[in-house]
Amino acid sequence: MKKEFSFGTQVRKSPYFDATVRWGAQGFSVYNHMYIPRDFGDPAQNFWNLVNNAILCDVAVERQVEITGPDASEFVQLLTPRNLSDCSIGQCKYVLITDANGGVLNDPVLLKLAENHFWLSLADSDVLFWAKGVAVNSGLDVELSEPDVSPLQLQGPKSAEIMQAIFGDEFNDLKYYWFKESELNGIPIIVSRTGWSSEFGYEIFLRDGSRGNELWDYIMKAGKPLGLEPGHTSTIRRIEGGMLSYQADMDCEVNPYELGLGRLVDLEMDSNFIGKDALKKINADGITRKQAGIVIDCPPLDAPNTTYWPIMIDSNKIGYVTSAVYSPRLKKNIALAMLNIDYTKINTNAEVHTTLGIFPIKVVPKPFFDPNKKIVAK
Repeated sequence: MKKEFSFGTQVRKSPYFDATVRWGAQGFSVYNHMYIPRDFGDPAQNFWNLVNNAILCDVAVERQVEITGPDASEFVQLLTPRNLSDCSIGQCKYVLITDANGGVLNDPVLLKLAENHFWLSLADSDVLFWAKGVAVNSGLDVELSEPDVSPLQLQGPKSAEIMQAIFGDEFNDLKYYWFKESELNGIPIIVSRTGWSSEFGYEIFLRDGSRGNELWDYIMKAGKPLGLEPGHTSTIRRIEGGMLSYQADMDCEVNPYELGLGRLVDLEMDSNFIGKDALKKINADGITRKQAGIVIDCPPLDAPNTTYWPIMIDSNKIGYVTSAVYSPRLKKNIALAMLNIDYTKINTNAEVHTTLGIFPIKVVPKPFFDPNKKIVAK
């Protein structure tokens, strides 16, 4: 029997929506006020499709904040503690956006299209509103908007072969975290060597929303003989790779040092970025908690956690699980957790109180798979 979907006008559909339904999308969730396909069947099969072949994902929910104007470069640096002085045109950077307390508001990928032209490709929070508020009081000459841009992710070991079949040699030399502007059958696009999968892959940024279904269908039909399947971002693979999910593993109450991302904070640069004083103090005082990897000794989890599970030693809460899943490749329940700094040493034992019961856990190194990121950066 055909599954019926219930949608409202207050949440947007992506330009690929109709195509994803035709290609088998069975369920959606909401991200950045937009529907995102989250179910193409068995999530374990989606994982194997990703790691063995390739999947195409509708990630138009990664909405862009476009920043232009004479002071765009200065304004972008105001938003992030990562030093962007070495960011070249055509380059991407993973950045954090912090508030006055040093908390993380978003962790987008920054694309530099021209000297004073940037996109922030967002995680799940309203950075356009934040940026507009900052701009009002900044005294800087910038323009902020959400452009007609909708990314797709083509991820997996066969993605390069599929790109070759579609574009020829055009993107063979595209380096990790760089992008090129192009077109496909007259459809304007940008292609970057990025993605939220911990696998080799590309993101294809559509610049004309009226042609979304056309672009999806073209890529799927070209890639299908090479093993391409429609899919969704894999919780299994991203946790294996230690990749963070905003609103799950971090929010504005968490700072970069607690996430192990101090490398993205430059306290010595001249820019007085938002949160600089707070982050100086946090760095000087040290942190009391830190994100860690754990394994949970219990039967295979049949779905990711939907609440934060407390982690206990005796009657003392020492932290909580933020993201947990069963990895069919590792044959383990793996999770990201925020732990009291005194309990983050590898092989520390404790218990997690889940909705299924109380189970032993052990702190382990993360990422859980491909720790040197050889797959994604090759």
